[in-house]
Amino acid sequence: MPNAQNLSSEALATDAVSGAAALSICESLLLALNDHDVLPEREIIGILHDAATAHANHPVNGPGAAFHAKVAALINSIIDGGNSVRRSGT
Repeated sequence: MPNAQNLSSEALATDAVSGAAALSICESLLLALNDHDVLPEREIIGILHDAATAHANHPVNGPGAAFHAKVAALINSIIDGGNSVRRSGT
């Protein structure tokens, strides 16, 4: 992961756009997998939990620790908000 202090604002903006695009694509794929009965809701939630855990388990004092903590928090908020799965009963 690049050091943000060494990146131009244009490079940071490009990274943010790339991240948002990747998130949108992944959310759409998860929704499609659920809508077409390829993966049930519990599996999709499991995938998201695994992703959040991978980032949450990053060494606290390691390089990029704050970044990984923010990624884990974002994924957990997606789980809590139900963005990537059309929850049954709602």
